[in-house]
Amino acid sequence: MDIIAEIEELKKKRRAIILAHNYQRPEVQDIADFVGDSLELAREAVDVDASVIVFCGVMFMAEMATILNPDKVVLIPDNSAGCPLADTITPSDVRKLRKEHEGVPVVAYVNTTASVKAEADICCTSANSVEVVQSLESDEVIFVPDRNLGIYTQKNSDKHLIIWEGACGVHVGISKEDLLIMKRMHPNAKIVVHPECNPEVMDMADAIASTGGMVKYVRECDAQEFIIGTEMGHVYRLSRLFPDKKFYGLYNAVCNDMKKITLEKVRDSLKNMQYRVTVPDDIARKARRAIERMLALR
Repeated sequence: MDIIAEIEELKKKRRAIILAHNYQRPEVQDIADFVGDSLELAREAVDVDASVIVFCGVMFMAEMATILNPDKVVLIPDNSAGCPLADTITPSDVRKLRKEHEGVPVVAYVNTTASVKAEADICCTSANSVEVVQSLESDEVIFVPDRNLGIYTQKNSDKHLIIWEGACGVHVGISKEDLLIMKRMHPNAKIVVHPECNPEVMDMADAIASTGGMVKYVRECDAQEFIIGTEMGHVYRLSRLFPDKKFYGLYNAVCNDMKKITLEKVRDSLKNMQYRVTVPDDIARKARRAIERMLALR
């Protein structure tokens, strides 16, 4: 309790707000002012009334908050919290794709670095990838970097996607066998999985959704039990939101980078104003255009 009181006191002193992704540790979610998925956090970052944003997530998310709030200080409690999926593609890779497919627009999943977003025409999240792709006039679309989200998006749109072969190790680590075992243990449970999962896993699901979409699905579903095919942190959030329902996670679905953020690091971030996230102006300007085009599709 002492560290929580200390964080609250530092928040007041710094005029700070804490944003946390659904995959954060339970205790970090508990002290956050807002918890959500990438799209929800991006929108919340735009509307935030604070001088300082402490972003409990991974670096690409904190970069996005910086891009959308150039007049605010954005801190990440651990500056080594990265995203292996984001690391699968570079700006030069995007430029090469553009040369190979002249005139074809580029959609960049938000799980990319700011410099990759700067090369894109528009961004998307797992919550709105279909909507974003459908909003483009071109019949062909370059989609980077997650192949499984690309496959899901193409299946649910009328576009032809040129898909980069990146993947999230946590989600591709969820196997069909994992779900079969859980289903045998909980035969009445609905299976809900993230679109970063492999196609054979998505084929088994009763619903495919972003973490924010999972919240909506559970709220509207009559079922009382759910097998959750995404990072384990989201099971905690769902359990808090719906205490009358039961949620079963997959214990191998853990993002070590997300779990780098701790209460101690949040406190130290506020206390020492570390680690500030900055994005060069030219990259921020181009990336902001792609992000704002996405946010305009409300």
